[in-house]
Amino acid sequence: MIYVVLLIIMLTMLYPFYYVLIVSFNRGSDSLLGGVYLWPRSVTLENYKTFLADPKWFRAFLVTVSRTVLGTTLGVLFTCLVAYGLSHRNLLFSKFYFTVIIFAMYFSGGLIPYYVLLRSIGLLNTFGVYIIPSMLSTFFLLIAISFFREIPGELMESAHMDGASEFVVFFRIVLPVSMPLIATMSLFMGVGQWNSWLDSAYFVQSESLRTLTYRMMEIINKFNSPMDALAVANGSSSGVTSFSLQVTAMVVSIAPIVCIYPFLQKYFVQGIMLGSVKG
Repeated sequence: MIYVVLLIIMLTMLYPFYYVLIVSFNRGSDSLLGGVYLWPRSVTLENYKTFLADPKWFRAFLVTVSRTVLGTTLGVLFTCLVAYGLSHRNLLFSKFYFTVIIFAMYFSGGLIPYYVLLRSIGLLNTFGVYIIPSMLSTFFLLIAISFFREIPGELMESAHMDGASEFVVFFRIVLPVSMPLIATMSLFMGVGQWNSWLDSAYFVQSESLRTLTYRMMEIINKFNSPMDALAVANGSSSGVTSFSLQVTAMVVSIAPIVCIYPFLQKYFVQGIMLGSVKG
């Protein structure tokens, strides 16, 4: 009985993804008629052709890929660098640093002070607003500190005795033995960068810097207008509607995460469990 219940729960969770997939391969005007539940009724690739042919969507896709790759790489590297420095038990004023980190985790100045800060340092309406503010994650900083403190100190001490600097120890000893932590951080930061759209909506005005998720939000709001949906459905000679373009964007947006996740899954639980050891 328990397996039947689990099967029903699994199908309930997976069906929305399957529905989005089959609708993206179905003619948009046909999908508006309803009745598409198990497989595409009018198979077509026009939705994907329209999506890829639109320079606005393609540009948003490139911006999203760029911010995900660059933001995740710099975020993981910078967070690990700071965590490695704070993981030294004999660090001066370490209690003060941890107090600041904990305070920053629970309290913030709010959206308006944050906007004023970004404007004062010249990050508004630039690609850097996607990268620089997210380079340090306080949540993963604490996990990384705990993780690095579990690494045997003899490894670092032997390297120091051979004349290695702290940067050499970090890049050639600490990082190679921290792959579960790095993989876990990369997965979470990468998904966060890929799905983020608020920064594109609030801090960017240039159309060339819009992200894929922001474009999706735009087209969702467009589809919520009945008059617009009807006009698109009646006027589209290729059968592509705003709804079919919306589900196509959903498939394109989740495909990279679905492809990457199986390769990082083996590190996922291990990294979280090791990082949860108290420091």
